[in-house]
Parts: sequence; C-alpha cells; structure tokens
Amino acid sequence: MPATRHERDASCLASRRVSRDALALTLLATALAVGGVASTAQSATPAASAHVRQLDCDNLDASAVREVLAHAPAPRVILINGSLPLLTLDPLARFLIAMGYPAERLKDPRDGALSVSGYQDSLRLAGIVAWHYEHDGVAPMLIGHSRGGMLVVRTLHELAGAFSDEVPVWDPLHDEALDRTTLVDPLTGRTRPVIGVQIGYAVALATGKLPRVWQGQWTMLRRLRQIPDTVRHFTGFRIEGDLIAGDLFGHDPYVAMHTAQVRNVTLPSTYSHLDAPNVERLANDPVTRAWIDAFRPDRAARLPETVDTTNILHAAEIWYGVKRAWCREAQMLEARGRAP
Repeated sequence: MPATRHERDASCLASRRVSRDALALTLLATALAVGGVASTAQSATPAASAHVRQLDCDNLDASAVREVLAHAPAPRVILINGSLPLLTLDPLARFLIAMGYPAERLKDPRDGALSVSGYQDSLRLAGIVAWHYEHDGVAPMLIGHSRGGMLVVRTLHELAGAFSDEVPVWDPLHDEALDRTTLVDPLTGRTRPVIGVQIGYAVALATGKLPRVWQGQWTMLRRLRQIPDTVRHFTGFRIEGDLIAGDLFGHDPYVAMHTAQVRNVTLPSTYSHLDAPNVERLANDPVTRAWIDAFRPDRAARLPETVDTTNILHAAEIWYGVKRAWCREAQMLEARGRAP
C-alpha cells in the first residue's frame, strides 16, 4: 500500500536530521536576537524608525514608500506559480520591485528565483514560513496564482493544524526539514509550536474549484474558500467567466473562519487567467504607476483612458496590500525594539 501522508512526513523528518548541537546553537542564536529582530533580519536606521511610527499604513503614497519604508525591515514575499511551468509570477515580482519593494526580499534565499513552484508540499511551505518568522522577526507574505493560490490557502490551513498536529520547521537555505516542530518566537522569546504562526498578508489570484477536482485535490474542495486565522489580511481574486478556474457557472466567495480580514475582488471578463501575472509594464508607465500609487480600495479613482490598463485592478490591489502589510510589520518591529 502507498505510504500515508503521516508516514511520509515521519520518513522526511527521519531522513533529514540535524545534529542536536547544531539545533541548540540555532535556538541560542535566535534567543539572543530577541528584543529586536533575529540576526539575519534587516534593521531600520534611527531616523526611519521614528518616521515609521508616524505612518498611516492604510494611506501610503509613493513618497512614504521611497523615503521611509525603503529604509525599514521588509517581510519576505513568496510568489507561488500555477500549473503551467512556463507561466510564472516573475513579472509580478519585477512589478513589486519597480514599485519600491526590496528585491532581496523577493528572491529565494537558496537560488535567487523570483517565484517558486506550485507543485510543492504545503507542509514544507508552512515550515518555511515558520523558519522565516523565527529568523527575520516577521512572517513572509504569500501570493499565489491559480494552483499557487490553492497552495497559499492550504498552507494557511497547515499553519492552523487542519492536516497535522505538528509542522516541522523547514530550512529554505539547505532545503531540509529540521528535527523540531517548535521555534523561538521573536515576539516573546519563548519556545512555541509552529502551529498557529500568523502571516500578515496572503493572496489567491484566479484560483477555482474545478481544477481542484481534476487535479485530485479533494481535501481542498471544502477548505478552498475558508480562510483561517493564520493570516491577518487575505485578498481573493476571481475573473468573471473564468473557464480555466471553472467559475463560469458561479463562484462562492472567500470567507473568514473567525477573525481574518477577507476581501473578495471580481475582475472584469476582459482579463485573462493566463495573462493575469503580466503586470510589470504597469509600474514602468508613468500614468498607470501614478494611478496604482494613489489607489485605495474604498475610493478607487476612474481608470486612465489614454493607456492600456489591462491587469491594473489586481496589480493595484496587491501593491496596496503588500505595502500596508510591510508598514504594519515595520511598526510592530519598531515597537518591539522600543519595548523594555
């Protein structure tokens, strides 16, 4: 009989052991870093720290990003691709970089890739989230397209304990599971389980239920639209009449299971499932860039009529969510550093 998931997890942990001494040194180094951020995290300049406190994270203009946030710590952003190998979220990564997000916080720490495969285990990804939280002082943001969006939601459920009672920390630098399912919380300095780690922002772009059926992802059919408390802000995008996502005959919205703040956005039918990641050009055009910089979900301005605005709606929404989460995490880190 094929091995069960729990048997595969146990085999993975058994084959990827780290020494007890190395583990002790890792925990010690992390514990010594508590009170600010961990040793591998960025640090803000004193001037930036003072200005970060004054930011209104719900209303950030281009100057706030350029003059303040650019000098503050930034969470890692993990971009997760869909089913087609040649269709990646690299253009979205380049868009975020052009808008002002630090390039090094988008690159995979192991190989420098701007986006990662959607064909990976959610248990692994949850462990990577925990590793970054412990080492960076803040959890990564997760953004996925199509199948990648499913993986984002599944990872949130992994962190909530929906599939397993324990999640091993996963070292992304050596691509191996560590021999522990706990971490030193940079907020409290205490050892805690990986289960329950919360991220600031997550996105699922054009992720439908029909592909979950023909790809055999049965356990996600019921959970795909349910967002647990392991994320603070979540945005789900659908394209009206999206045949690939299987939403032609209706769409059920994403809903919060408890306290997560969930936003549903319907994109026009003129948008394409396959073309959705192609947003890089919007940051390089002065007209569309200005519109995106000024975008607010509750008061979006009329779209410019002199240029091509295809994909501008989700590009603006994602940039708004990313910079808001960046701001709030920077404020949390700054407040933590001032705490007695």
